[in-house]
Amino acid sequence: MASRPLAMAPAVVGIIGGSALGDAFELEDEQAKFLVTPYGAPSDPPRLGKRGAVTVAFLPRHGKDHRIPPHKLNHRANLWALKEIGATHILATSSTGSLKKTIHPGTFVVPDDFIGYWTIPTYYDDRVVHATPSLDGAVRAAFVTAAKEARATVHDGGTYVQTTGPRLETRAEVAHFKQIGDVVGMTMASEATLASELGIPYASLCTVDNFCNGIVDEPLTFEKIRETQRQNADLTRTVVGKALERIR
Repeated sequence: MASRPLAMAPAVVGIIGGSALGDAFELEDEQAKFLVTPYGAPSDPPRLGKRGAVTVAFLPRHGKDHRIPPHKLNHRANLWALKEIGATHILATSSTGSLKKTIHPGTFVVPDDFIGYWTIPTYYDDRVVHATPSLDGAVRAAFVTAAKEARATVHDGGTYVQTTGPRLETRAEVAHFKQIGDVVGMTMASEATLASELGIPYASLCTVDNFCNGIVDEPLTFEKIRETQRQNADLTRTVVGKALERIR
């Protein structure tokens, strides 16, 4: 693992914007931080600015115009860039599909655990270190409280199952996953693991954008998923903004 980076700015709250936020999150006095990490370039230069009294570093997970597919993301560079800027906490948003008929599209889930069967990135390629990944309780609580304040429907807790993407899951996969999890996504487990290795409290606000393949009888299309994301974008930004106010 590379040496610990020096902070470039006062303590900030990092935000990783998923598909629902995209690259649109309003900040005051913002400036782009062009960084090259030991792991390459992040998806986009993080934007450092103010959101009320909070200093924020915003990083769009998929880059400008949502150009980077999930299986091509450089998670190590993204998390390292936020660490280098001085992030003390990371709030993420993540697009998910629901594995349960009781968790409807248009609602939110704030997971308290996750499953990642497939290759998860690590900073420890050159020595043996076994980090225990987790989702931070205080950041989770900030999301849950913020969602309730915004009058959104939020599920407090649940298990996130990570697949590799970019394709959606087969019906057979979904039949298995629904026995062990609540939502499916392609990125959060990787970020949560790396954040744990870096010692940064991390949690994600998962937007439920669709029922997974076979959970209901309606055909599942990417266009329908994107439509739900667009419909919920403003509410997602509101919840993230309110959660920021609760991070100490």
